[in-house]
Amino acid sequence: MTSPASTPSSSASAHPGLDADLAFALRLADAADAQTRHRFDAADLHVSRKADRTHVTDADLAAERAIRELIAAERPEDGVFGEEYGSSEPTERRWIIDPIDGTANFLRGVPVWGTMIALDFDGYPRLGVVSSPALGRRWWAAEGLGAWTSADGENARAIRVSGVDDLDDASVSFQSISQWDGAGRLGQLIALSRRVWRDRAYGDVWSYMLLAEGRLELVAEFGVKEYDLAAAAAIVTEAGGRMTSVEGAPTIADGSALATNGILHDAFLELLASAPPEAGV
Repeated sequence: MTSPASTPSSSASAHPGLDADLAFALRLADAADAQTRHRFDAADLHVSRKADRTHVTDADLAAERAIRELIAAERPEDGVFGEEYGSSEPTERRWIIDPIDGTANFLRGVPVWGTMIALDFDGYPRLGVVSSPALGRRWWAAEGLGAWTSADGENARAIRVSGVDDLDDASVSFQSISQWDGAGRLGQLIALSRRVWRDRAYGDVWSYMLLAEGRLELVAEFGVKEYDLAAAAAIVTEAGGRMTSVEGAPTIADGSALATNGILHDAFLELLASAPPEAGV
């Protein structure tokens, strides 16, 4: 997948700096795709385990290196925080990278994975790109410029969260039962599933993109880092949604995430807060 020839913008003149940064971020995604696309489902894919026992592939490492090399060459004053190679010295502007979100899917040949690239300044991601070449999809957004998607690099279109305003009509993605169980919140997940219209575990970054497109009303997960969330937060927010911690704090740095269409955010927070954390309590 390559970047669209031009990035649509509803208010480009108001954010000339972000226009340039967004064009650069789309090029970073192109560089990552060039490393990941041909390694997906490869017979000779090299897989190892990191110190935390999570998997890493040669594609994860190559994609993050490609992104970092471009940033060093063209944005040398910017900082970088990536999943595989850590954080540079603190700077006012910081690129946050997850070279392959959904590595477990990637190494098993499941196409639900994507590269996540965000630009953070003033303490929150202002720009995000998610590229999923195995799905032939890309999503991007920047503050004030709208949220967009394209399939196979063609026909970019604006996206917006849904207008669903009743929990009874809501569709949610909870990511995985084991996440909620491990966080001691299985009872809350059960309560959530009994309250909404539909519950599924679509998984990883794709869930957030479905939310931004208006196909879901909630995504929630635990045990996550900033690089798991930053690009998604920028896109969901610019699409009209809201992302906080599961406790409602306006941060992506406390290990949990609750993303919604905005309309139902407080209702979801209240539902989770009122439900017993443990199953059967």
